[in-house]
Amino acid sequence: MNDKILKTLEFAKITEQLQQMAITTPAKMTAFNLLPSNDFAQVELSLKQTLAGADILRVKGQLPLTDFADVTASTKRLRIKANLNAKELGNLLLVLALANETNEFFGEIDEEKLDLTAIDSILAQLDVPQSLYNKLNRSLDFDGEVLDTASSELAHLRHEIKSNDAEIKQRMDGYIKGSSSKYLSEQIVTIRDERYVIPVKQEYRNKFGGVVHDQSASGQTLFIEPSAVLNLNNRQQNLLAQERREISHILRNLSDLVRPEADSIDTIAGALVKLDFIQAKAKLAHAMKATEPKLTHDQSLVFLQARHPLINPETVIANDICLGEDYDTMLITGPNTGGKTITLKTVGILQLMAQSGLFIPAAEGSKAGVFKDICADIGDEQSIEQSLSTFSSHINGIVKIMKKVDAKTLVLIDEIGAGTDPEEGASLAISILDFLRQKKAKIIVTTHYPELKLYGYNRERTTNASMEFDLKTLSPTYRLQIGIPGHSNAFAIARRLGMREDVVKKAQGLMSDENVDINQMITELTKQTKAASDARSHLTTSLDRAKKLEKKLQQALDWYNQRVQKQLEFAQERANDVVTKSRKKADKIIAQLEQQKGNVKQNEIIAAKGEFNQLERQNENLAHNRVLQREKRRHHVNVGDQVKVLSYGQTGTITKKLSEHEYEVQMGIIKVKVSDRDIEKSTQHEKPQTHSKVRAVSANRRSNAKSELDLRGQRYDEAMTNLDRYIDSVLLAGLDVVTIIHGIGTGAIRKGVWQYLRINKHVKSYNYAPANEGGNGATIVHLQ
Repeated sequence: MNDKILKTLEFAKITEQLQQMAITTPAKMTAFNLLPSNDFAQVELSLKQTLAGADILRVKGQLPLTDFADVTASTKRLRIKANLNAKELGNLLLVLALANETNEFFGEIDEEKLDLTAIDSILAQLDVPQSLYNKLNRSLDFDGEVLDTASSELAHLRHEIKSNDAEIKQRMDGYIKGSSSKYLSEQIVTIRDERYVIPVKQEYRNKFGGVVHDQSASGQTLFIEPSAVLNLNNRQQNLLAQERREISHILRNLSDLVRPEADSIDTIAGALVKLDFIQAKAKLAHAMKATEPKLTHDQSLVFLQARHPLINPETVIANDICLGEDYDTMLITGPNTGGKTITLKTVGILQLMAQSGLFIPAAEGSKAGVFKDICADIGDEQSIEQSLSTFSSHINGIVKIMKKVDAKTLVLIDEIGAGTDPEEGASLAISILDFLRQKKAKIIVTTHYPELKLYGYNRERTTNASMEFDLKTLSPTYRLQIGIPGHSNAFAIARRLGMREDVVKKAQGLMSDENVDINQMITELTKQTKAASDARSHLTTSLDRAKKLEKKLQQALDWYNQRVQKQLEFAQERANDVVTKSRKKADKIIAQLEQQKGNVKQNEIIAAKGEFNQLERQNENLAHNRVLQREKRRHHVNVGDQVKVLSYGQTGTITKKLSEHEYEVQMGIIKVKVSDRDIEKSTQHEKPQTHSKVRAVSANRRSNAKSELDLRGQRYDEAMTNLDRYIDSVLLAGLDVVTIIHGIGTGAIRKGVWQYLRINKHVKSYNYAPANEGGNGATIVHLQ
């Protein structure tokens, strides 16, 4: 990317804002040196990293980072066998500590909620050598202060220094508080030449003996180290010297320990800087209310509600700007100070930001290309008079653009062909545009020339645009109107300002027929475009309202289907209970009669008949129940019968009766355990199917699939098998929403369920059930 475009579009002001968002000094330097890339893969990765940073910032908050110095100089010295000082080692300790905290930070993030794929390789670099970290952490702090725990010898020396220092202060306090205080200029203890001294009046210098280290400016006060503390001060200096030697020894040993890990420390520090830089990009996106642009492979761009990032957000006007899809060249016309130049700069700066891996201040769904180069000739063309030198500079800039333009170039030219005779300038502008279009570049230019308005209609993949002008307020609105060329508002403005009507009409009559036709065409286009925009706005609002209503209706339908399914299952359970109890009661009566045989009394026979009649009436009532009619057909099956397993839609053979209501069914090579409610005796002699067939889902089939699966109390493997079988059955049944009840417990079943749902391609979304329907103990699954 050429330096001129960065300067012209003031890209440095963006990087300055980015620097302010960074925490560490190295990350600030990375922001300062940021440049757009023309490598598609690099731009794509950088934007994905920014998205990951934005998601982390939104869900988890800021990274646990603080400022640290660049480690490059320190590791370079280690590699040439030099030793580090305490401050450098403290900085390395800080880097390792931040890496540990960052690892803990990401360890607490639920990977199911955030996609961190774009920064996985960076996180993998935060591999801290823990033994080195522990040794450094015991030896010094982040500021480079060597701790007592660095070595036993240092701890002993510092204890001795502290004790000796206390004894010196005690002796010195005796001078300033005792009878000797009258010989002192002040009752204080001070230090000269790193030794404790007292201020003694000149005339009493011999009262204390010792050594004179200094005197006051007037000579009336001498700073004397009394002989009584001379040996203690000597001992203190000796202990301090030993302390310095021990610290030097410790730092040398620590440097030797760090030296083999120099490469690892560079890697870790670099990863932290990258994460800080990514977070800075995310912070900038949040501050600008920016969004992620989708990248296009054909250099097309669609900036929806685009805003210039360097204009006050309270006053900036947002515009939709498109290029490359339906047209490759855009000609923007309109009055001076109408916003044409700002529109050009907005396109340029947003494209630079996107290619730098930054989010852009535009609406969701915006797209950006990846250009090999962005060329611009944008100057201050707002003055009325334009000298030859201005024209020369303008043409010189265009000549440079023409030398390197190709299909992967975005060209932005402000006031093309301006600064010379209008007729010659317009012709030159048309010729330049034809050349740039021949090179298949993406082009946006601004112009005053009316001839270029026709150019926008006569050339393929070219469109006109203009900046809207409000005739009521006689001021620009700064809104871009694509498809409509701008036209002069001189006559309308003159009328509004009180110009005589006859003068205005005469001026209009002096215009050429061609210009009149163009202005009439523009006026008509403006009306049609406004009407189309209003209609589109109305339709968009209606469509949004319809989509919201459709979503609510679908949710209500899903809820209704779930409730109907539960009611049906409840009725089936009740029917089973009635049938089972009736059968048991009948068997009991028969058994009693068989026991009594010939000893049966008349009244007992009558009672038994009454009970049988009662059971018969119950059975007759049940017989009229449509649910139980189907239940009867399912229930009366035996080993060897051909049956249809409704949840699978397959035909099989009953091979074993497992319990009162459960059977084993062979379907091809597969044996499954099913409930009698899930099977139906086949009325035709069907051969077992070994593969499923695609068919429409009937309402009957849909009703047989349960909308709820209860996995509570099951072993993990059993629960996962049942879950897989259940999801297959509901997909075949065509259910859209189901509930998985896994309970809370240890969370093993829940984690297994969520892991299965995450990788199942038929699952659209899933989340915990509402509090009144199970909360964290159940999961609502939406299928597709």
